[in-house]
Formats: sequence, structure tokens, C-alpha cells
Amino acid sequence: MKIGIYGQFYHKNSEIYIQMLLDALQKKAAKVLIEENFLEIINQNQEITKNFSECSTFTKLDSSFDLFFSIGGDGTILKAVTFVGDLGIPIVGINTGRLGFLATIQKETITESLNQILEGEYIISERSLLTVETKPESEEVPTLNFALNEVAVNRRNTTSMIKVETLVNDKYLTSYWSDGLIVATPTGSTGYSLSCGGPVIDPDSKNMILTPIAPHNLNARPLVIADSNTVTLKVYGREETFLMSMDSRIATLKNETKIIIKKADFTIKLVQLNDDSFIKTLRKKLLWGEDKRN
Repeated sequence: MKIGIYGQFYHKNSEIYIQMLLDALQKKAAKVLIEENFLEIINQNQEITKNFSECSTFTKLDSSFDLFFSIGGDGTILKAVTFVGDLGIPIVGINTGRLGFLATIQKETITESLNQILEGEYIISERSLLTVETKPESEEVPTLNFALNEVAVNRRNTTSMIKVETLVNDKYLTSYWSDGLIVATPTGSTGYSLSCGGPVIDPDSKNMILTPIAPHNLNARPLVIADSNTVTLKVYGREETFLMSMDSRIATLKNETKIIIKKADFTIKLVQLNDDSFIKTLRKKLLWGEDKRN
């Protein structure tokens, strides 16, 4: 079994969970590689007494990996997706952050959960992604032009609204006068889109969500469409440029650049414990069904 481990930065007490993970993998005689920059962060942190410098490292993944562990919050999982790409390697999220909608393992149950996963007692949740094309092409758009959560356009260096002309399958839908527009996947429905009033969508749904950000036209509402559609955006504003983000990756584009958003032709595999479900996660994270009146 070949395992990759990744994290963006050090969370408090992270060394405890890293050591527990390494101990569990060692018992399984797994070949373990830690992402190069993350290993450097681990060894530089003064709170960590154990030296992990002898661990093998990687800078890129290949299809020989069996599992990829992400240690951190949902943002770390989004970055982990850029390593995995279309390789089909299942991602296991260990949540050492806060809310953690995407994480497989909560730190309070790490030992039990790790044992289940390493025994193969889990299921795979296939998550759709979005891809982006711009016309004209822009050097600002990274080669990793896909997003697990959302593609969003936002105003830049101005307090003025922008106009986001929106087409679905080349047919004019509307123009959003707003701070921006989010095009989200079902996975992303519990992220930026939710904070802007978008609906919660089951990740198995074959949809995408259009959620305006602080719209001026008050009749503008979030819209759910089939993910077989193509969404095209054009942005106009007082400034010459605007921002486009793909999860956490940001590009600066010139006004009137055409942004073409489609469903990607590959999926991301998230490991899910057998007794977990999206409904259970919603109840736990959003405190649904709990009486808080007392």
C-alpha cells in the first residue's frame, strides 16, 4: 500500500494526529511519502519534538498511490485536489480545522476511523468538478483550470458593482448587477455559495448552482441547473479588470473576457466511512434537529 500525506500549514496539536496516522500506516507496512513542503513545515515547528526528516517525500503524485491523506480543513482538501487531478486517487480528509464539511475523519475519532479505512471499510463518494476556458486565452488562468467547489467572479479594486452577463447554453439568462457571481458544484453548495444564500445540494445531484454575490437587482435569486449545461459569463465594470477564482486559485482578467464553465470529464474520489452520510454531516455541522431554546 502506497500512501501520500499532505497539509498546507501546521494546526495546533497536528503532530499528534500525524504521529497517529504514521503509527497506523506502519502497522500496515505501508509505503508513506509526505509532501515536501509540508514535511519542512512539520520539522520547523517548535512544538513538534519528533523529527520526521527521514520520511520520504513527493512533489507530484502518480497513479501508483492507493490513498492520499489531507491533514487540515476543507481548504486543505481543495488544495489536495490539485495534486490528485484526474489520477483517481481516493482522498482521505483528517479534519484538524474547524467546520470541515469535506473531511472523512474528525480528530476526536481518528484511531477508530483510521483502522476502518486501512481495513478497507469505506465507500467512495464521487464528486463532480467544473472546468474553465477563457476567450481570449489568458496567461493568468493556471493550467489547473478546474474547481471542486466553485468558479466565482468578483469585483477588483473598487466598491462599485460589476455587471455579470450570464448565458446558459449560449442563450441569454440575465445580467447580475452585484459584487460577483458564484457557479458552484453540489460539493461547493456548502461553501461560498451557502454563505451568499445559495441552497444546499446533495453531492450526488447532477447540478450546478448560480449564486449572485450581494445583488443589487433584488429579484436575482440563486438558480439550480443541470450540470450538462454550459455557463458563459462576461463581466463589465468601472475598473478594467476583475477577479476569477477556482476554489482558492485566483486570476485577474480583463473586462469582457468570455468565461466558459462546464462540468469536468473526471471526478474526485472522497473516502467516506460506512456509517457516514451527507445527511448525517448536515445534521452535525449545521446543528439541524437540535433544540437550542434552553
